[in-house]
Amino acid sequence: MGKHLFRSSPPQEKQPAHQTLAESAVQECMSKINTVISKWTSPSPSSDAHLFSTNSRREAEEFAEAVRHLHITMHRLAAVNPSSEKLVYAQNLMQSAMNLLESEFHRVLMENRQYLDPECVSVRSYRSSRFASTPTSVSDSEDETFYEENAEEHRFSGGDSDAMDDLKMIADCMISTGYAKECVKVYKTVRRSIVDETLHGLAVERFTLHQVQKMDWDTLESKIRTWLPAVKLAVRSLFFGERLLADHVFSSSLNIVESSFTDITQEGALTLFTFPENVAKIKKLSPEKMFRFLDMYESLASLFVEIESIFYFDSAAAVRSQVINSLAKLGDAARLMMTDFETAIQNETSRTPVVGGGVHPLTRYVMNYLSFLADYDESIAVIFENWQMTSPSPSPESFAGDDARPEELYSSPVSVRIAWVILLTLCKIDGKAQPYKDVALSYLFLANNLQYVVVKVRSSPGLKVLLGEDWVVRHEEKVKQYAGKFEKLAWGKVVTSLPENPKEEIAPEEARELFGRFNDEFEAAYRRQMSWVVPDPKLRDWIKISLSGKLVPVCSEFYEVNRFGLGGDGFNVRYTPEDIGNYLSDLYFGSRGSGSVSTKGSGSGSGTGSSTTVKSRGGRSH
Repeated sequence: MGKHLFRSSPPQEKQPAHQTLAESAVQECMSKINTVISKWTSPSPSSDAHLFSTNSRREAEEFAEAVRHLHITMHRLAAVNPSSEKLVYAQNLMQSAMNLLESEFHRVLMENRQYLDPECVSVRSYRSSRFASTPTSVSDSEDETFYEENAEEHRFSGGDSDAMDDLKMIADCMISTGYAKECVKVYKTVRRSIVDETLHGLAVERFTLHQVQKMDWDTLESKIRTWLPAVKLAVRSLFFGERLLADHVFSSSLNIVESSFTDITQEGALTLFTFPENVAKIKKLSPEKMFRFLDMYESLASLFVEIESIFYFDSAAAVRSQVINSLAKLGDAARLMMTDFETAIQNETSRTPVVGGGVHPLTRYVMNYLSFLADYDESIAVIFENWQMTSPSPSPESFAGDDARPEELYSSPVSVRIAWVILLTLCKIDGKAQPYKDVALSYLFLANNLQYVVVKVRSSPGLKVLLGEDWVVRHEEKVKQYAGKFEKLAWGKVVTSLPENPKEEIAPEEARELFGRFNDEFEAAYRRQMSWVVPDPKLRDWIKISLSGKLVPVCSEFYEVNRFGLGGDGFNVRYTPEDIGNYLSDLYFGSRGSGSVSTKGSGSGSGTGSSTTVKSRGGRSH
């Protein structure tokens, strides 16, 4: 019953000599309340003394109970004697009591701001609230687990640990006596200021779409970096804490919980959750910006269930809708940037060969990009889920080397897309092998680039899962095929210059001629390849071991059998079997050489292919 229910009536000319039982009850309550009001509103030697404090809590409880009892007895008196003067006095006293309670409510809220900060809201406000049983988009058990785990982090860190109970006691009293409006107004004013201050402290700013679109990328990226930790703190501490606090303080009225929580948090929440949608609408999207967008998508998606649970009320539907819209727009932007990325690969037309047949910058850039992209496996799985490819050429089927459908070869739409992008890149690399005048070097170039791709996939947990072990094994075999062709073209003449039967002793003249031809072919092959490079140590060792296995044993046997025919002390032998092994070990590091070969005008090269890198400007490293 509100404060305007009882109206003053003209004084009666004659008052009955006795008081009714109802009047007696009203009088008794008024006496108790008046005593407390006089005590706590009169000047006191101690300005720190307050009704709702540790030392006077019992008195505060009795006062609140007396106020509620007065409200009840006033109803009874109005029913039996609506013109009683006691009603007028009681109503005035009730107003004074409400003024005191309202003042105390405001004081407790203000003096305990640091302890009622969302970070510090007590777990018991969850356990005692209706919020725990409020239906959400997750199951009751999941909801309870989430709030139990998170509420444990929202304990008081010190101070007046009874502040929440004091607020609840005052709120219950004011609501039950018809003064809910006054109580809620104070609560909203104080708590909204705390929410605003907290968001300001998290550097959350309100930007219009126009303002976001006018920002240069460096400025916008800085705002995104600020937003990423802010959104997690805001949801899991600020909004979650506000929901717990409102539910505890106003546990007697779910409608008040809803109205107060929504009014306090909605404006800040919409500011926070609108930012990603505005960012996603910027006009100058490019592939290197992808990872900042995925960071926002991942953060928002990971918080979605919590946001739905916290902002469950019908009045908070705008907040939930905004989160859904922001996720949708971020997904649209990510798909657009992925399309631009694929188009950029298709349109890459550089024809300058990489010195030494090393890894092409395109290969490095694409694989670094895909490796970063695969780190966002859950996000891209949702974003790419129903995104149909528009008859790409080449297709994953040709990449697999058979007629199988993509969905039969790969486990998900993301896998199909990643496989196709790699295939597209390798097709481009195949074209970039054509300008090499030396066919052997073109195959070394292909082997180096495919090996880089394979190593990147094997070393990236995300890519390895998306493409599978079979993919890796199949392409490792392809690397060996390229390396085998390279070996045959680069060293075939050297191998065939040795006799088929090195254990057979031949005439000295023939031995010298044969060994001289071997020395010439070896020197020519070595000089030609001094600037060639194999950046991957595993592939480099594999090639050297293979070459050594074909050259050194045969050369050693031939040398030992015919060494006396070659001149006894080997005076005309330029490269002994031991020299062969040493020279081979010196190859494929780029512009390096040693021994007599380097003094005979050998070719030179910078070998920059081994060090060329193109760093992705996005991803986890930003």
